[in-house]
Amino acid sequence: MPASKVLVVDDSPVDLEHLKFIVEEAGYQVVTACDGKEAFSKAKQFRPDVILMDVVMEGIDGYEACRNIASDNTTNDIPVYFVTSKNQRADRVWAELQGGKGMISKPFTADQIIKTIAAV
Repeated sequence: MPASKVLVVDDSPVDLEHLKFIVEEAGYQVVTACDGKEAFSKAKQFRPDVILMDVVMEGIDGYEACRNIASDNTTNDIPVYFVTSKNQRADRVWAELQGGKGMISKPFTADQIIKTIAAV
């Protein structure tokens, strides 16, 4: 079954709104969160089909939130894709070790975002 609900997580209001706009324009239902703690809570509450998450955030960062999501029985089947300015090979390897399914580097295109969601 193709994705229909997407959780978008970013502590930057501008980036969050930009991602939300792209995803909604493509016809997906969007739930948003502003940090890792809220992301984990909303993942459990709304059970999105995919999560697009920033890495660098105050408090619980994207990596820790991904570990929490991947290790919880109610959310461990939700794929997490990082949308981040961290784009070194080591960042990609670390993201995979945390349970992430892939990374999209900022700045991104709408096409990159939609193709990632459509591939889930």
